[in-house]
Amino acid sequence: MRNWLKNTGPGILVSAAFIGPGTVTVCTLAGVNFGFTLLWALLLSIVACIVLQEMAARLGIITQKGLSEAIRDEIKNPLFKYLAIVLIFAAIVIGNAAYEAGNITGAVLGISAIIPPYVIEGGFFSLDLWSLFIGLVAFGLLATGNYKVLERVFIGLVLIMSISFVVTAILTRPDISQLLKGLFLPQSGSAGILTIMALIGTTVVPYNLFLHASLVGEKWKGKEYLGVARKELVWAILLGGVVSMSIIITAAASGVTNVTTAADLAVGLKPLFGEFATWFIAIGLFAAGITSSITAPLAAAYVVKGCLGWKKGLNSIKFKMVWATILFLGMFFSSLGFRPVQLIQFAQVANGILLPVVAIFLFWIVNRVTVMGEYKNSGLQNIIGILIIGITIFLGAKSIFSVLGGL
Repeated sequence: MRNWLKNTGPGILVSAAFIGPGTVTVCTLAGVNFGFTLLWALLLSIVACIVLQEMAARLGIITQKGLSEAIRDEIKNPLFKYLAIVLIFAAIVIGNAAYEAGNITGAVLGISAIIPPYVIEGGFFSLDLWSLFIGLVAFGLLATGNYKVLERVFIGLVLIMSISFVVTAILTRPDISQLLKGLFLPQSGSAGILTIMALIGTTVVPYNLFLHASLVGEKWKGKEYLGVARKELVWAILLGGVVSMSIIITAAASGVTNVTTAADLAVGLKPLFGEFATWFIAIGLFAAGITSSITAPLAAAYVVKGCLGWKKGLNSIKFKMVWATILFLGMFFSSLGFRPVQLIQFAQVANGILLPVVAIFLFWIVNRVTVMGEYKNSGLQNIIGILIIGITIFLGAKSIFSVLGGL
């Protein structure tokens, strides 16, 4: 166990980051509205996530740099460098700030399913104390500046999420033949391209590529750890994928129809399976909200560090100011009582559209001999990478046309 814990960390944080309220919400709605038919899209997302995150981890271990820092150093043309930095900065930092409120609200929804919310009303103003509590918990963990503490907390939270959602899926007793059909026979049924993009965007999260490249450098300082990092990444992403699939399976097999969030699913399962199902989903949603409330500000801080060329990380005052700003913005908007379910869904679609842009930057960097040396992409890795980028570009383009067509 001690050896296992020693070689566990960055992959778990990545897995915990993509199992947030966005994942829980999108997977719940996909299961309720389309049954098992979109499990294949989630399986494709998991494979793509492993391939791209391995590239990010390899970059971080070999160069001891984050992705934004590597991009900043390798683009020599001043204009292109400036445009790339602005694009990355706007997409990741502003994007993370925009749905940090959704992360905190997701955790609040989990608590509220089993413990009544405590809201202070003041005319047009209302203050949800659970939002403040969750934000302060996230702030306290990040303020320690201790990477090992974050590792241990996230291992515990991921185990809680895994047990919660997998047990709930088993309780619903899904039709195994339909489950396997949905997993291995691609079909969309009545599902739109935006739903498929949301599932991909909620698994292969662009900011995770930046976060992972930075975190492996915090934990491992030599090329000899590359094999360990790959193994840890694969099982951590697979575990996260099982959790996401469990949420779809639970929603599809439950028979519950009037659902907008996972908290509604928890309430809907109560008459069928009693208090246990409600508690399992509520605790899982709470853990998902907490993990994303920590990783989103952390990823944004690493992106800013790389874009602006800062040398110090977790314990730097400037670094802490970035994640604190994003965290407090999330606390503020969440405490005002917003329920941004549509915002969460939109954020996942936006992630899916942004993904090919970030993936192309990553793909370019890990193919540069001057950066990676003998550890640059192999021919097979390039073929798989090109296929994944091609699929995400195709789906992203279709989703944009779908949105424009609906205007």
